[in-house]
Amino acid sequence: MKTFKLACLLLCPAFLHASTLSEALAKSAPDANPKAIEQALQASECATKKLGSKPAERLALIDYSRPSVERRFWIFDLVARKLLLSDYVAHGRGSGDNFAHAFSNVEGSLQSSLGLFKASERYVGAHGLSLRLDGLEPGVNDQARARAIVLHGAQYVDPKLGVTQGRIGRSHGCPAVRPAVADQVVNVLQGGQMLYVYYPDRQSALLRCDTPDSP
Repeated sequence: MKTFKLACLLLCPAFLHASTLSEALAKSAPDANPKAIEQALQASECATKKLGSKPAERLALIDYSRPSVERRFWIFDLVARKLLLSDYVAHGRGSGDNFAHAFSNVEGSLQSSLGLFKASERYVGAHGLSLRLDGLEPGVNDQARARAIVLHGAQYVDPKLGVTQGRIGRSHGCPAVRPAVADQVVNVLQGGQMLYVYYPDRQSALLRCDTPDSP
């Protein structure tokens, strides 16, 4: 066992870094699902490897297995290994009521998409400062830009609505956040940071990075 540990210290630095980073992020966000964090890191690292791009410095995670009335959106600083934000996020009205259960990559479905996204350029639109998203998984979320799936603020992302209607408001498929944090979210993620949308019974192909069928 000691020989194995010594060999791993010498030969497996990438594995050790990923494991330690995952644990550090989970510790910084104890209300988040550690498995979702680990998958988000794996997918992000795989995409970086395949794209040949600079590693992301920040990573956002949405856990759509949780109800809309709970905080289910986190942003992590991967360099400082700490949590930057924990807040609410809407799902598409076609995905469900308080719980999201249906997901799509199809225009007009009004459903959210799963998987890994690259946060691209910011712009000012109908919802104020917003952030365009590029889906990195063919057949899963790669129509995000064509569907105008963007990250934006919206008044209906209000936890007080959970008291009166049992859920917060829903979007047309966009991961909408509270207006109070929208500018912060856009500015922190713009320019190539990553967003991973998790659901427990859907496995991202980017979790199988070394297999031929991964994106």
